[in-house]
Amino acid sequence: MTQIYYAGSADAWEGYRVALPEALAELDVDATLSNTCEDPAAVDYIVYSPSGPVKDFTPFTNTRAVLSLWAGVEKIVGNASLTQPLCRMVDPGLSEGMTEWVTGHVLRYHLGTDVHGAGPQKRCPGSRVTRVMMGLRRCLERLRSWCSCCHKPPLRRA
Repeated sequence: MTQIYYAGSADAWEGYRVALPEALAELDVDATLSNTCEDPAAVDYIVYSPSGPVKDFTPFTNTRAVLSLWAGVEKIVGNASLTQPLCRMVDPGLSEGMTEWVTGHVLRYHLGTDVHGAGPQKRCPGSRVTRVMMGLRRCLERLRSWCSCCHKPPLRRA
């Protein structure tokens, strides 16, 4: 039987305690899930978040993979004790949320909402600022869909 150790935040345990066994049963995976770990060598998979109890992966000698509950990996990739494969969460809701966040900040920058009430802005006439950004195409597609949803023409700079 597969042993899964939940090493996420204590606050989120109740939700995962119910949801993970249900999802595993739907996939016909014979596994036990626990938020305690008496024998690290017996653990097959770790469901992990940086806010959880595991900071040292050395005792988990037979662990096949660490399944991160966070989309970002910056809090774990520098951990030298992590020798197991790290799987990060990918979810359509996360992608959608990040797209909206980036789109909002691009609009905030271009519309100058942070400095709108701070007085006149000094800009050189005719100057153009170029910014390169990952995900720009997806953000533009999102803006286009928002504009078509409300039947308004897309925003254009003069």
